[in-house]
This record gives sequence, structure tokens and C-alpha cells, in this order.
Amino acid sequence: MKILIIEDELDMLQNMKQTLEKEGFLVESATHYESALQKIGVYAYDCILLDIGLPDGNGLDILKILKEKGINDGVIIVSAKDSLDDKLKGLNLGADDYLSKPFHMAELNARVKALLRRSNFGGTQNIELGNLSVNPEERSVWINQTEIELNRKEMDILLYLIANKNRLVNKTALAEHVWGDHIDQADNFEFIYSQIKNLRKKLNLHEAGIEIKSVYGMGYKLDVL
Repeated sequence: MKILIIEDELDMLQNMKQTLEKEGFLVESATHYESALQKIGVYAYDCILLDIGLPDGNGLDILKILKEKGINDGVIIVSAKDSLDDKLKGLNLGADDYLSKPFHMAELNARVKALLRRSNFGGTQNIELGNLSVNPEERSVWINQTEIELNRKEMDILLYLIANKNRLVNKTALAEHVWGDHIDQADNFEFIYSQIKNLRKKLNLHEAGIEIKSVYGMGYKLDVL
């Protein structure tokens, strides 16, 4: 899952980034209002961790812009401001949660995972698709009670396709979501084709009750058999 941290305190930013990367999340960051707007204007995120007090703007204005543009990325406000008014403003503007500084990284991790369960997987911890069982938090996949080993990118692709089950996933959106900023370094989509091919092979080998279909020239679609 892909997360954007908008935070100008560099030590805090680094601690948050390291904590979430250890959990297998793809994490990007912005330290200023303008750079944050550029990020959300180009990429989609599963969760945005938003500080209110930025050096060149107010984080609540970013939240307003998100909602005005109909961008439904999950938002957790992470701020040193602890007044009831700030919390109410943020929640009324459409934030999903509010976490006051200082906080334990374990609590941040728990809040992020809870938001992702609600927004991407209907609040369930284990996802059941036919004979396939997936636990996003533990990053484990089981087919007919047999655990299947996937590498990090294969797992990221599978989770993104599950979150968009029965919908066409554009290959560019998939690449940006799974590879993030590093997508700019790629000349073509061969790296996606390779990961999809390996993922399909593992699913077919264990007779998974799902199929990753290619839509020529456009992208992929996950169907339950």
C-alpha cells in the first residue's frame, strides 16, 4: 500500500518513514505545502499523513483541495496542535482520523492499518476470494490452506488488484502505485510484465480461484473464478 507523509520536522518524518517501510508500505514524503500539492496532483495514495503546521501553508487547506477535487485518499491528520477546534475542523473537512503529537510509532502503525482496512478491504483483516485467503497486515497469502511465498512487489500488485477487484486497472496507475517515485526512472513497463508473469505462475501452480486478466493496451483486471 502507498503512503504519503506531509511533514516538515525531518526527524519525525524519518522516524515515521522507517516505521512504515518496515511494515512493507511504499512511503513517499513532502516537507512543504507546494511539494505536497504536486505529489497529490500526480499520484494516488492509500493514506496521507498530514501535518497541519507547514512552513509555507496550512495543512487543512490541502485537505480542502483534496475534497474539492474529489480525491478520496484516506487522510490522518498528524499534528502538534491538540485543540478541539483543530480536530473538529479536520474531521469536518473530511479527514478520517486525527493523531496528536507526540505519539508512539506503534499507535501510528495501528491507525494507518485500521484506515487501510476500512478504505480498501471493507474493514476485514482477512480477505477471502474463492480458495484464496490474504492477510494484508501480515502480508501472507494462502491457497487451499497452503501458504504461498510472494516477493514484495508481487504482494503489492496482488493487494492493489484486490482493492480494485472487478475493475480495470490501468498499467500506468499500477506502476505508479507499486513503484512510486521510482517509476520516473523506467523507460517501459517490462518490470511490471515480469512481476505479473511470475505472480500468475504462482497462482496457477497452486490452482488459485482468481485470474489476472490482461486488457490489451490498457492494463489488468482481477476476476474471481
